Amino acid sequence: MLLRQKDDGSNGGGSNGDTAPPLKPFSSMGGHAPSKPPTKAPAIAASPPQHSADIPFSAARADSKTLIVGRDIRLSGEITECDRLIVEGHVEVALSDARLIEVSNNGFFGGSADVIDADISGHFEGKLMAKNKLTVRAGGRISGIIRYGSIIIEAGGEVSGDMQALPSADRDTNET
Repeated sequence: MLLRQKDDGSNGGGSNGDTAPPLKPFSSMGGHAPSKPPTKAPAIAASPPQHSADIPFSAARADSKTLIVGRDIRLSGEITECDRLIVEGHVEVALSDARLIEVSNNGFFGGSADVIDADISGHFEGKLMAKNKLTVRAGGRISGIIRYGSIIIEAGGEVSGDMQALPSADRDTNET
């Protein structure tokens, strides 16, 4: 075992300088200090907002008038003063002066809708006027009287009935 002797002036091996003085903690010779200061850890990106209402300064957030009709819910009647209608269930209504209608994959809309933009992934039957843009997603089906400013039909989307582009004067050119 290694035992240390008290320093009483007798150095068993003499004072020939073979022993090194003890190192100070974290001295430059000890190699304990990092060679460069640590860099700032990369910030972990927060998960993106899941709904447009979670996005700061979103158009849907400022005085939002959004109606969501969930799955397995049936609604009939008239909807007014609604900026955005999201249909996941079954709706038979007259919708007027709305900014956006979204019909989800399993959603059904029957009736009339006068909107700026329409995004159809489910089934729409009736009269639709989309003053700016009508988007028919893959799997979306529209039948009836359809008027639109511009139209996008994805592969797999179906449109049948009386379709016409709106004259330039009737289009809403304000992008939303």
